[in-house]
Amino acid sequence: MSTPADQNNTDSNAQKDPENWVTGDEKMTGAQQSYLHTLAQEADADPSEVEGLTKAEASEKIEELQDKTGRGQ
Repeated sequence: MSTPADQNNTDSNAQKDPENWVTGDEKMTGAQQSYLHTLAQEADADPSEVEGLTKAEASEKIEELQDKTGRGQ
């Protein structure tokens, strides 16, 4: 049986939607950019698709390309 404290711990560990990130509109991180370039190459995607993205957009694009390449499984 879970307690309210257990529920709070579970909620705090929940993954937020990138659109709701406080810093989601900031420029993507270097790690995101590097990983996106790797994924884009593996997915035969247009490299311009991964340029100039925000953190939130980069996160969503990473998920999309991971699905395409099979890395997201």
